Amino acid sequence: MKKIKDERLKLQNLQNIRILFLFENIAIIGILGYDLVTKGMDGMTANPLWYVFILTGVISAYLSMGISVDHESSKKSPKKGLVISVIVSAIIAIVFGGLITFTGDISTGILVGGIVFVSFLVPSIYIYFLRTKRQN
Repeated sequence: MKKIKDERLKLQNLQNIRILFLFENIAIIGILGYDLVTKGMDGMTANPLWYVFILTGVISAYLSMGISVDHESSKKSPKKGLVISVIVSAIIAIVFGGLITFTGDISTGILVGGIVFVSFLVPSIYIYFLRTKRQN
């Protein structure tokens, strides 16, 4: 198979992949929706397609971050953005953890707060590394 060199064909190929990705996601959402209606939330999340859908969303979001950092026009300070993100992540994690401790026990609140903090921290660090790589 030859490598495509024509830019128009490359663009058409990317558009075809985008349409296939959209169709695949609609099919997965349809199957998961059917499982939700027939088996409930537990049945839907037990389906292996649930994991495929979640992983696809996460990978798509991380790939989009790389494009959005390259598209930024202003020279933002990566360190300042990271510090702001860490502070906001900590505040959100403390709020979630505090709300959970009101309804449950302290260990569950700390666990949920920690998970929320790490969930916000990982993309922030990834953006930081993309911005520092772009500046060099």
